[in-house]
Amino acid sequence: MTDLDRTLPPALHRALELLSDPPTQPDVSKGYLDLLGGEAAEDAAVPKNTGAIQALWASPVGSMLYDNAQAVSRRLISAWQHPTEWLDLQPGAIALDVGCGPGPVTTALARAVGPSGLALGLDISEPMLARAVRAESGPQTGFLRADAQQLPLRDATVDAVVSIAAVQLIPDPAAALAEMGRVLRPGGRLAVMVPTAGRAARFWRMLPNGGAHVFDEDELGDLLEDQGFVSVRTKNFGTIQWLRAKLPS
Repeated sequence: MTDLDRTLPPALHRALELLSDPPTQPDVSKGYLDLLGGEAAEDAAVPKNTGAIQALWASPVGSMLYDNAQAVSRRLISAWQHPTEWLDLQPGAIALDVGCGPGPVTTALARAVGPSGLALGLDISEPMLARAVRAESGPQTGFLRADAQQLPLRDATVDAVVSIAAVQLIPDPAAALAEMGRVLRPGGRLAVMVPTAGRAARFWRMLPNGGAHVFDEDELGDLLEDQGFVSVRTKNFGTIQWLRAKLPS
């Protein structure tokens, strides 16, 4: 048994095997695998997550407020469809939750894939990940600190990707969606929800720029089709838009 075997939680040990550039000395001191270090990677090609909304969610107080907002949003989500139903996850599958926040959706994915599967939650916010580790970690549940615009996983390594109320906060949503497609295996499924889309979201454009994108009704669906996804479906509920799609087998 190596030192890594002794220090890494089982889920993160499995996650290392999926990384395109695994660190030689993984930092799991906070319970999640930190792939950015103290500061987000200084890559000029990657837009930085800035804006009032991102700053709020990245703070300890914001992560607590987000928990309360998530409780409300989960009730709204259940009124239509939980993402795990569409993802059709099988025992032993690997699922990725992009912009996982405090981790409740990641845990739902872990339940769906079972003890032989793996569910990884990814976020850029340290306070969010700290809350996720405290509340949601488990044998097949692990959390990564990384940028959604440059996912750290190798090509075609996961069976399903879900992203709930996160894409609108990513500086380059198209890059994030392309990355989700890159890491999906052939036939893999994607479920995305954004709260700022469609005609009803026009009022968001009247607000001072807080860092959240407002999407036209067909914008995200068109992006997915441009990136090779098929069976793209959208459903609007007020300003909330659900998208689901899959890669060709």
